[in-house]
Amino acid sequence: MKNINRKLQIQQLDKKMKSFNKLASQTPAQGWVYAMRTTLGMSLKQLGKKLGITAQSVRELEQREREGAVSIKTLKEIARVLDLNLVYGFSAPRKNLEKMIEARAQVIAKNIVSRTNRTMELENQANSRTRLRRAVKERATEIINNNIKQLWD
Repeated sequence: MKNINRKLQIQQLDKKMKSFNKLASQTPAQGWVYAMRTTLGMSLKQLGKKLGITAQSVRELEQREREGAVSIKTLKEIARVLDLNLVYGFSAPRKNLEKMIEARAQVIAKNIVSRTNRTMELENQANSRTRLRRAVKERATEIINNNIKQLWD
C-alpha cells in the first residue's frame, strides 16, 4: 500500500512539474519585476508607492531578483499589488521523478553489489556479469520499494 501511494504521489507531482518545463527558460533577462513594471509603463516611484517603499528600494529589489536573491514573499507582494498571481515550482525537462529515483537507486545498488563482489573475487567466488546486472536491478528495486530514504544519504 505504501509503495502504491508513493508511486501515485510521484506521478501526480511529475504531472504538475511538466507544466513548468516550458516556463523554466522564459524568465526575462532583466527579471519579471522589471519586465512587468516597464511593460505596464510604471515608474520605480509608482511601483514603490504601491509597495510602500522608495523608488531606490524598488531598483534594489529588481537587482536582487536578477541575482536570484529576492524572497518568494516579496515576489508575492509585488504580484498582489500588480493584481497578478505568482507561480513558482520546479522543472525537470530532461527526466521525470520516477526516472530520477530509478537512476539514483541504480547508482546506490551498483556500489553495494560492487563492494560485495570485490569481497567475493578475493575469495575466488566472483559472479558473472549477467548475475551482477541482475543483482543491481534487484537491489535497486528493493531500495525503491523498501528504503527510498537511503537514496539521499
